Amino acid sequence: MDERKLALLIDSDNVSAKYLNGIFDELNNYGTVTYRRIYGDFTTQANARWSGKLLEKSIIPIQQFSNTSGKNATDSALIIDAMDLLYNSNVDGFCIVSSDSDFTRLASRLRESGKIVIGMGEKKTPDSFRAACTVFTELENLLESESSAATTKEMIEVDIINIITQNENKGKTTSPGEIGSKLQNKYPDFDIRTYGYSQLSKFLEDIAGIELERVNNVLTVRLKMESSEDQTIDDIIAIVKKHGSKGVALATLGQEIRRRHQTFNVKLYGYSQLYKFIDSIPNLSVKGDGTNRRVVYKKTK
Repeated sequence: MDERKLALLIDSDNVSAKYLNGIFDELNNYGTVTYRRIYGDFTTQANARWSGKLLEKSIIPIQQFSNTSGKNATDSALIIDAMDLLYNSNVDGFCIVSSDSDFTRLASRLRESGKIVIGMGEKKTPDSFRAACTVFTELENLLESESSAATTKEMIEVDIINIITQNENKGKTTSPGEIGSKLQNKYPDFDIRTYGYSQLSKFLEDIAGIELERVNNVLTVRLKMESSEDQTIDDIIAIVKKHGSKGVALATLGQEIRRRHQTFNVKLYGYSQLYKFIDSIPNLSVKGDGTNRRVVYKKTK
């Protein structure tokens, strides 16, 4: 079955550029983003951060000057484009990124036409827009605790484990072909030769946390747990204890865990974010330090 073709429409007036990588990571689970457009006044300081990211993700900016009714002009342009795409393209679904309730009727109309509607917005997004979407994701949940500009081998391995984990949670098998397709969707310049391999299957064989199985000449990939959950938790507690009463930054802890357990992935333990998993460990607590940074401490008796 071919992957869904999606149209991504972003309301820059109501969404921060910091969520962009998370948006594309999430959409990779639903299909291929064929149309990529963002709406707003990109001459203003408020939208300055978007300007540097549009080329990176090949997003087309639709300029709406603030002296022509401002936000209402932005909303109208997005709605008009969405309806044009509905009637004049072969997209299977739409992703509307906004924290504004003004797109409630649009989402309902697209859904009534048989299209999947993926809504994304901040926690402040009104219930009316959330309910109008087929599925809604809070943008705060997509923020990564760590980020990197370069696509490293480690990042690719984590993505592969995520793909397999999501399939296994749904009772589905994973083929090397599906992995290659999803990696290509996420990283248009992905080339397995960059990492010293001529075949994706050879790359997969060298990932410690997975294993390949051939049945009736059909090759599948599955997870292979290398250590117990208890051992992982013991190691996490030991790392935090080593840092003493000052605690350890969540991002630093994540790096140290992955150095000890290369295949570590919080999704294997039923969590979508690292801080939630760490906070579930009885002897540990996660607190903010007042600078938007999370720090992990060992609880004192």
